[in-house]
This record gives sequence, structure tokens and C-alpha cells, in this order.
Amino acid sequence: MKKWPAFDNNGDLPVGIHQATLAETLQHFGTETPQREFVGQQLERIFLLANSTGQVARFIVFGSFVTSKPSPGDVDIFLLMKDSFDVAQVHGDAALVFDLQKAQDVLGASIFWIRKQGTISSQPEAMEDWQIKRDNSRRGIVEVIHNDSK
Repeated sequence: MKKWPAFDNNGDLPVGIHQATLAETLQHFGTETPQREFVGQQLERIFLLANSTGQVARFIVFGSFVTSKPSPGDVDIFLLMKDSFDVAQVHGDAALVFDLQKAQDVLGASIFWIRKQGTISSQPEAMEDWQIKRDNSRRGIVEVIHNDSK
């Protein structure tokens, strides 16, 4: 299993993109409280729905779920999709992932997505931008990878 770095004084991961499988992410962040378990279940559902499209290039988790906060309200996700992704071709529950309002209402998540070609800067810079908090300080984020991606 993954060895996670300690949280900083603000309860955040150290700055950087911390790669982990879904199982490692859920084990570390989704077990301490009933609320964390609930949000972790939402994350798992979203990960499976998003990946059912076969079009996810990168799956980033940021916000309170990947902090030491005991009761995160939801999970925040950024999806970088392959250039061939066509949201009009996504149906059923998977379509919820790509509609910001429905994702919040039904999945309990704030989900943002863009195609690779839509990144204004380079792909690594686009990922790093999600480390910036509202107060302009930086925090670590988690990229959920498949078991064979390591």
C-alpha cells in the first residue's frame, strides 16, 4: 500500500500531485468517520462512472476530502478527458458526471472537466492549477490512477 506524506499544519497534503489507486485513496481518506466513508463511496461511484466512458486521461481529487478535515461535505474532482471525448455520447448515470449541477445534486460532488486540447497551458500546468486554494496558498492533490499505471 501507498505510504502517504504527513499533512501540513493546515491539514493539507504537501504541495504536489500524489498518485494513488482508488483503493489506496479510499483506504487513506475514506475511513476515519461515517461522513468520510459516505464521501468515499461517492468518489468510488464517480470514478467508475467516469471511467466507463473509456475517455478519462487523468482523474484529480482536490478539496476537503483529501485533507485531514473530519467531515468533508463533498468531493471535488477535475477530469482531463481525451480529445476524442464526446459528452453527447454519454448516457445513463455516467452522464451525471459531466453535468455540474446534476453532479452536485445527485452525486454530491463538484466535478469539472475539460478535453486535453482545451488546456490553455500545458497539461502538467493544468493539473498543478488545482493545487491553488481560494486564499491563493497551495496544497497537495491526488491523482487517482489505475493499478497498472504505476
